[in-house]
Amino acid sequence: MRKLVNLLVRKDGMTHDEFVEYWLTEHAPLAEGLPGVHTYTTSVPADPEQTTYDGIAELYFEEGTSVGDVFGSEAGQQIQADTENFLDDEAGEILIVDETVQFGSD
Repeated sequence: MRKLVNLLVRKDGMTHDEFVEYWLTEHAPLAEGLPGVHTYTTSVPADPEQTTYDGIAELYFEEGTSVGDVFGSEAGQQIQADTENFLDDEAGEILIVDETVQFGSD
């Protein structure tokens, strides 16, 4: 399964708690409108003082959907524009990966 993994870093001047509040209440709901995305997960570090990243976002793509399809859409453009409100886009990392479940299930 193809997915996008985004390692998130908050913008300067924002606390970790402010970042999480904005991300989960304002930004995350925008992902519901992304075409070709069937699952969106968010992960917040249990101990944010011990990590470089403030969170992890994962977008799971439907078969045959590309990153360009998702972020080239109107909803994709809207969600990208919103990142300036809470993210340091230069500090985070984005990986496009093919996930293979080794064991377990949903």
